[in-house]
Amino acid sequence: MSSKNNNKLNIPEARAAMDIRLEIPADYRETETLTREAFWNQYVPGCAEHLVLHQLRRHPDFVPALDFVAEEDGRLVGHIAYTRAVICREGRDSLAVLCLGPVSVLPDRQRAGVGSALIRHSLEAARNLGFPAVCLYGDPRYYHRFGFRCAEKYDIRTEDGFYAAALHALELKPGALADAAGRFAESPGYAVDEKALAAFDAGFAPKHREETPSQQEFRFLASLRY
Repeated sequence: MSSKNNNKLNIPEARAAMDIRLEIPADYRETETLTREAFWNQYVPGCAEHLVLHQLRRHPDFVPALDFVAEEDGRLVGHIAYTRAVICREGRDSLAVLCLGPVSVLPDRQRAGVGSALIRHSLEAARNLGFPAVCLYGDPRYYHRFGFRCAEKYDIRTEDGFYAAALHALELKPGALADAAGRFAESPGYAVDEKALAAFDAGFAPKHREETPSQQEFRFLASLRY
């Protein structure tokens, strides 16, 4: 059948195979841009995740061996990062874990398996590197498919002492969180200064900030602390 007939039938062109590889310095600006596109107006008007990523790369808690990008036909379509974190246990040594995030996918490639592929690939890499467990803040409707469970299952609370519906944990080694009761403390590299954010964001193309339904969902999920 000719290409002309294919066009008449609206047969979609095949997507290029996706390659997952470690991020390199030449990717940084493109990765920060795709992160900004992925998170813009999702949780707040605008976003801060592109600055967070920029900061994390310079922070000692950042894990370069788990800094992956997804590439299709020479274009970066997704990214995932991890940092070292701890679970502070009263009267005992802290338990070293990983913190997942941010994970970003370009809007036109969301719901196409890119984020899932990055998460599964990086979790397997983390397991092979000997990390015992991963914690994160996120939507349980998404992260439970990868084996994450509400951190309350392991008696893990937020740093300020609450159980939270958005806080999840995953054992990479069986039993790694059996004695993990404590408070999860993520890296200080995630902290955002609003003046620094405004200055950093000014270096990107202007975008419109607005309220969205996803922000309302985020605020509700974040409020579920007890």
